[in-house]
Amino acid sequence: MHEFPSREIWLPHRVSYGETDCMGVVYYAEYLHFFERGRNAYIRDCGMSYRDVENMGVLLPVRDVGCRYRSPARYDDLVFIRAGISAMGGASLTFVYEIWNEDKSLLLCEGHTRHATVSRDGKPERMPPWLKKLCLEGVPPK
Repeated sequence: MHEFPSREIWLPHRVSYGETDCMGVVYYAEYLHFFERGRNAYIRDCGMSYRDVENMGVLLPVRDVGCRYRSPARYDDLVFIRAGISAMGGASLTFVYEIWNEDKSLLLCEGHTRHATVSRDGKPERMPPWLKKLCLEGVPPK
């Protein structure tokens, strides 16, 4: 396990039937949706919605993803999605995630997503200062 960033969010999520396979275990690709939920909650916790970031002309497409499964989550389990930013470059940022069981005693999954910062037309752009400040300090633009 790695050291988690100090700025983080914890998001509760109840596993639905549709997120599981025929054995009642969370389908492996659903963890990427859990990551997305965590990422959106992290940005919202900083003071803006992901939609607001996009409306300001910055898109954050995923360019790399990694996921390590440690223990299964099952239908109707309450899990906690932990999300934070572990790295920020000139035109990229990396979110890290952990999925924990209900009492946060068992790590179920961990992973990351790396994002490019691009304009609406898909061209790479340097990360605007307001977005860095939002993500690192929780200060939305005025």
